[in-house]
Amino acid sequence: MSEGTMRGEGEPGETQVEPAVPHHARRFDDGTDLGGEAPSDVPAASSPAPRVQSPFSPDEEDLVAPLTLVLVRHGVTEMTTSRRMSGSGVPGPALSGQGRIQAAKAADLVYGMGRRTWMHLPHVTRLLASPMVRTQETAASVGRRIGAHVETEARIKEVDFGAWEGLTVAEIIERDGDAIHAWRRAETSAPGGESIAEVGARGYAVVEELAREHAHRCMSGRDLPRGVALVSHAVAIKSIVGVALGMPAAHWGSIWPSPASTSILQVRARKDGSIAEQHVLAVGVPVE
Repeated sequence: MSEGTMRGEGEPGETQVEPAVPHHARRFDDGTDLGGEAPSDVPAASSPAPRVQSPFSPDEEDLVAPLTLVLVRHGVTEMTTSRRMSGSGVPGPALSGQGRIQAAKAADLVYGMGRRTWMHLPHVTRLLASPMVRTQETAASVGRRIGAHVETEARIKEVDFGAWEGLTVAEIIERDGDAIHAWRRAETSAPGGESIAEVGARGYAVVEELAREHAHRCMSGRDLPRGVALVSHAVAIKSIVGVALGMPAAHWGSIWPSPASTSILQVRARKDGSIAEQHVLAVGVPVE
């Protein structure tokens, strides 16, 4: 939910790490050198991209190569550890010392995708982040590690908690009774702020836009798998995952991405850019 509030919403998911498989040196997407290892579905520069078969699509030939979205939650802040609501109504807070360490570990995890883990996935070569201080700082660590500049995307910012900003759950209950639980069930908006459903709508619009852009690039002659990291927040990430799974908004609170964790969404777009299917490969994979 908020920055560490309501940890009982769910536990971080676990992912099975694919065994490393050696590959000949290849290049990915816009010429990025992969060195001696590469995802198995990335073609050599001199050969056409192989068709990646989907087990569910009725018309595989209408699909472009997969797009992998890595949703990274920022590291902890003082608000996280004090279990206070920290939304998008104010720019801060910044990462704490522990949060900066977590951000560095998350950056290494993102860099390792397609190199040390998840060998069937492409390297992450593009990076978007919420405009909040904590996500910009986390994204800066990721960007340095993967060699990408940070693109600011306001639609993946945290929920606006309005009048609840900075309060604990106990303080909200004392002030507004059961309203916080009605908000969690997607029955209402935070006073002066947003509802969970509103966060899901704006966040998933980014997924749809990235799918369209990816399909356009594929149809322009570079039909290759691509990876994009989105550095965001707990409510924003769980809302995007909830929409992708087709879950009612009332159940999104059961998804819990812990601080600095990664969640992975693979999108299969049609040639016209619309989304044909999507697969949630992991939710809330924690840093060690």
